Amino acid sequence: MSNDIPTLKFDPFEDDKSSESKKAGEITNKEEQVQQPVLDESTLTLEEKKIVNDFVNQIDLSKSNLVLQYGVGAQKKIADFSESALDNVKTKDLGEIGDMLSGVVSELKAFDAEEEKGLFSFLKKSSNKVSALKAKYDKTETNIDKITNALESHQIQLLKDIAMMDKMYDLNVTYFKELSMYIMAGKKKLEKVRNEELPVLKEKATKSNLPEDIQKVNDFVATCNRFEKKIHDLELTRMVSIQMAPQIRLIQSNNSMMVEKIQSTIVNTIPLWKSQMVIALGVEHSGQAAKAHKEVTDMTN
Repeated sequence: MSNDIPTLKFDPFEDDKSSESKKAGEITNKEEQVQQPVLDESTLTLEEKKIVNDFVNQIDLSKSNLVLQYGVGAQKKIADFSESALDNVKTKDLGEIGDMLSGVVSELKAFDAEEEKGLFSFLKKSSNKVSALKAKYDKTETNIDKITNALESHQIQLLKDIAMMDKMYDLNVTYFKELSMYIMAGKKKLEKVRNEELPVLKEKATKSNLPEDIQKVNDFVATCNRFEKKIHDLELTRMVSIQMAPQIRLIQSNNSMMVEKIQSTIVNTIPLWKSQMVIALGVEHSGQAAKAHKEVTDMTN
């Protein structure tokens, strides 16, 4: 059996964590299955169909515990998965990253605001203004570097989160299919017993008219109804899995967008500001050199 095929079982507490971890990394490109609330048998592989059909033959509705615990293991996986996804969202504060990005802009604006006539206004002032400008530049650069280091750390974490979301998405696909196979097997079993076993019991009760035979019919009908409700409960759980898929992608998209903003700030905004400072200081130095040359020329003439 391949690792990406869910295993159906009656014991919901059986340890199956090792097989789950393998399946999480191997199932890809199945988004369309998550988006469809109904998984018909045509979407299953031959091996998966065999698993479902074999499991149908193992379902014994005469066992009350089986009806009560049917698919509970798969439901618990979805519940735990939803909890882990929620914890992941709660521990991430994209607002803090946004504040850091705003901090970069604020630092640069504050620097420019100190020069009343813009970045090149000091060219018209005395040479001691160059030293003052360098001091302001060094101070601003120090603050910018601190913010940049913090942003780079957040960027690394966000990239890890994006990769983790891919695994979570694949794991969600696995759980969705597993639940769908339980539902499919349950519906096939329910249809079979209602069409084959129930008519036999009714016919026997009609012929014998014995209280115990009539009670068997009533009990069997009640069991079928409980099992049908259980299948419906599994379908509600599967809806959680369906809704989880776009939510995971939304979180992943937000993280990707924030990574792009961080990257743009680090590789575009800050280097551009520094290059403007280099040009401004270079122009001033050239001006001072030209002035010195003129003074020397005037003295020699």
